[in-house]
Amino acid sequence: MISLAHSLLGLASGMLVGFSLGLVGGGGSILAVPLMVYVVGVPEPHVAIGTSAIAVAANAAINLSNHARGGTVVWSCALMFAAAGIVGAFFGSLLGKMLDGQKLLALFALVMLVIALLMLKTRAKVGASDVKMSMANLPAIVGLGLATGSLSGFFGIGGGFLIVPALMLATGMSIMNAVSSSLVAVTAFGLTTALSYAWSGLVSWGLAGLFIAGGIAGGLAGTRSARLLAERRGALNIVFAAVIIAVALYMLARNISYFAA
Repeated sequence: MISLAHSLLGLASGMLVGFSLGLVGGGGSILAVPLMVYVVGVPEPHVAIGTSAIAVAANAAINLSNHARGGTVVWSCALMFAAAGIVGAFFGSLLGKMLDGQKLLALFALVMLVIALLMLKTRAKVGASDVKMSMANLPAIVGLGLATGSLSGFFGIGGGFLIVPALMLATGMSIMNAVSSSLVAVTAFGLTTALSYAWSGLVSWGLAGLFIAGGIAGGLAGTRSARLLAERRGALNIVFAAVIIAVALYMLARNISYFAA
């Protein structure tokens, strides 16, 4: 039974996760797991990962519908990327349940910092708004989808922080299109990871429901903010990079001791 205090904390945390997903297409699970452990008080990290995967997948699907109505989702690229990533996410989640991932999380935080720097370097690049899947970009879409899905499944994250730059790299699309399209993969990867953890009994369904409810409101606000920022050249890239850096530094602070282990 979830207490009233934990219920309110779950709703508030879900709003923050939904806002992040709506704004930059990522950050949901990276934020959700620490929020569940350190704010809501879930004692078992694997339960936090499994529950966050359910909540993030649902919130990503809701945010996807918001972006789809705006016509910014590149469906051909997004669906192929997600299909390739599902395979990686399945096997990655199996490995993630078997291993202590704290040291790899610290290394992952370093990778996130590199991604953020690359995003800042290319912040003025507009990107193409009429991108479609073709034989020229298909190998990159499939290859990066598989790699991103594997990391997503292993770390128990939706993977938006990796999916957005991966889609931009594979297709040359704009960041607004990448943010919107990434939610297809975040939904697919999250569901794949969640089903794996649910099969092992590592999901708190009540808490997942609270996160989803809070995420609906947060997602609407995040989507509106993304559209406003997208009108300013490079602004959304800067916000995206800043959020990545903040989360990466937090992850390093929590896990830096594992480098010496």
